[in-house]
Amino acid sequence: MLNYELLCAKVVSITRLTGNFIRKEAMSFDAESIEFKGFNDLVSYVDKTAERQLVRNLKKLIPNAGFTTEEDTVNTIGKVFNWIIDPLDGTTNFIHGVPAYSISIALYEEDKPVIGVVYEIGRGEMFYTYKGGPAFLNNKVIKVSSRNKLGDCLLATGFPYYQFEKQAQYMQLFAEMMRTCHGLRRIGSAATDLAYVACGRFDGYFEYNLNSYDVAAGAYLVQQAGGNVYNFSGGAEFIETREIVAVNGLIDQEILNAIDRNFNA
Repeated sequence: MLNYELLCAKVVSITRLTGNFIRKEAMSFDAESIEFKGFNDLVSYVDKTAERQLVRNLKKLIPNAGFTTEEDTVNTIGKVFNWIIDPLDGTTNFIHGVPAYSISIALYEEDKPVIGVVYEIGRGEMFYTYKGGPAFLNNKVIKVSSRNKLGDCLLATGFPYYQFEKQAQYMQLFAEMMRTCHGLRRIGSAATDLAYVACGRFDGYFEYNLNSYDVAAGAYLVQQAGGNVYNFSGGAEFIETREIVAVNGLIDQEILNAIDRNFNA
């Protein structure tokens, strides 16, 4: 049986090492070196190099584990253990010099999360959790917020950058949320948004068109910090449906009802 706490500590060290590389590259990054994976979907040599570093070091921890990675430097399926990695969540921010981007690493054991690490590089904030333990930010235990009225809450979201056929419904949802809550924020890094829900800065977060590597680690942080994670229909299959609602456990139904009225209708 794995020592999840010890393994998580090793993942944190590996993540910090790659974060140092990304931070150094940010100081001299040339935006002319970007590539386009698709419309508004950017990638750089920094993403790819960071991913290779992470994969190389994580392989040493569990040699037979599989990998799901954003940049496809490796994609394999393990029988028991699988890493889900985004080496630079918030690439567009990174390219434009906006300091909100993260490394996101989750470990799944038999299709259940057991480790989640999100490193927000600009502020040097390491969020992490492991099976059987609480959620942490830089060695301090964190919890979701205790606000229980949507009108008192600050929410986060993301804007779709492709598949705009649902844009009208989404803007309708934004309009209701902006009238109802303290404010609506768009940071540009789903992993960071989720980490901020876990530590109580945001009371809730919702977005669609996301991939497993965007949300796997952050969602586990929210759950371990006392919050809940759903898809837009209130189900648990947020990775499969590529829709996520992460909340503090107190305003869940208010947000899900708003999504149902505006987006699902």
